[in-house]
Amino acid sequence: MKKALVIGAGPAGLTAAYELLSKSNEIEVVVFEETDKFGGISRTVEYKGNRMDMGGHRFFSKVPEVNEWWDNMLPKQGKASYDDIVLKRSSTLTPGGPDPETEDRVMLRRNRISRIFFNSKFFDYPITLKVETFTNMGLGTTIVAGFSYIKAMIFKRKENSLEDFYVNRFGKKLYSMFFEHYTENLWGRHPSQIDPSWGAQRVKGVSIMAVLANAFKKKSGKKGGKVETSLIEEFSYPKLGPGQLWDVTASEIVKKGGTIITGAKVVKINKDGDHITGVTYEKDGQLVTVEGDYVISSMPIKDLVAGMNDVPADPARIAAGLPYRDYMTLGVLIPHLNLENKTNVKTIGNIVPDNWVYVHDRNVTMGRFQIYNNWSPYLVNDIDHTVWMGLEYFCNEGDSMWSMTDDEFAKMAIKEMVKINLIGDVDEVIDYHVERVKKAYPAYFDTYDEMDKLVDYLNTIDNLYCVGRNGQHRYNNIDHSMCTSFETVKNILGGVRDRSNIWSVNTEKEYHESSKTENPEDEEIEID
Repeated sequence: MKKALVIGAGPAGLTAAYELLSKSNEIEVVVFEETDKFGGISRTVEYKGNRMDMGGHRFFSKVPEVNEWWDNMLPKQGKASYDDIVLKRSSTLTPGGPDPETEDRVMLRRNRISRIFFNSKFFDYPITLKVETFTNMGLGTTIVAGFSYIKAMIFKRKENSLEDFYVNRFGKKLYSMFFEHYTENLWGRHPSQIDPSWGAQRVKGVSIMAVLANAFKKKSGKKGGKVETSLIEEFSYPKLGPGQLWDVTASEIVKKGGTIITGAKVVKINKDGDHITGVTYEKDGQLVTVEGDYVISSMPIKDLVAGMNDVPADPARIAAGLPYRDYMTLGVLIPHLNLENKTNVKTIGNIVPDNWVYVHDRNVTMGRFQIYNNWSPYLVNDIDHTVWMGLEYFCNEGDSMWSMTDDEFAKMAIKEMVKINLIGDVDEVIDYHVERVKKAYPAYFDTYDEMDKLVDYLNTIDNLYCVGRNGQHRYNNIDHSMCTSFETVKNILGGVRDRSNIWSVNTEKEYHESSKTENPEDEEIEID
């Protein structure tokens, strides 16, 4: 029997393991996970009965295979969730589906609401044609933004950077208001220093014209036509957070005979010429070597290549120079939220209905805040009397923010809550919890522009398959990461040597979804 070694128990790694076990009885599967949690950045953290979604994850895909896979693991709800019952809100139900009030293995259907918080005012994203938008911007700014957009349409820039990409689609004024500061805060680099391919990947189909067309369709009641990126209004969401999906998947893998070793950090990739013979992992201070016939890696390419022997100087240099962005999240429990709900969406406690809000305030370093109450009522231990939030900050491992103690970081973030009027006083905070996430976002600068050379080298190794966000150093969403594993399993079982189909996921049209799932910027220039 052949053996497949899967590095990483995130979406890509667990998908690959499950698919191999489901489609073949002739391959033994062993998964190595450095932590004791499943899901990678898509995990759910529980703290005193409250759950944190690390990054914010909307489940929506245009890939039928992905949707079927999700439905198999977590069937869509058949009855209303707690908040819909209390508020007498209508919801999308699936006949015969599970009742979230009595069953945990269920996927909820939730409304998509995300906005930008700029100058202490809310702006829809994408921008919509309504009085509130123009009132918030002011007549003068609206006129300037309009002429700026027209100029950008006439005098197109050559797209050498992400700044050029944004200006060409939104005009210089809107770029400076809604993209420049947030992007620099997110990546730690000015957009003029970031490769434009990041924007091309994350903002598929989104432009002022797309926004106007969508707004017209809504006003006129027209339906049909192409659904542009970021414009979905509803998405699926696991009852207990995104990590629940991967916890269920891990249990199914074990049921099918797969082995998952947690606390196992892969430190060496043992290579003989252009063939990997096995991997060495560290667990409890001991080094263990496991031989295998296939290696499916979702670990960061930087670490993968660093762990290999006999790597030529050029690919080793490129891999070592690949950058990442890390982040920290502060879970904050408060009795109420100061922001006034001016929408027509009813919520428990009448809090603003957003899943997450992008903070475009140059007076704070906060990048975004999530309101977990609105993702799922089951993420909050006492949803009737408390608001459970996640304050997100982007940083680099080892920098001044990352090096703060938990209490120092919490003190700084809570002060920023007061500064932008999320709460009135720091003493209102009931409790908090800090989480740090390494290598959350593969970045598109430094040696990234030589990525093709590195891919060419990796493809010379006959039994190595790179999957997922970090495995390909690509800002993939959950469904994209899963698709890389679908393609990998097809190749392994079909004896296909060429891996161009795996690397082309999220670059070819058929893989493009209509809204994101995960990261700091999902399809709507959001993050997951």
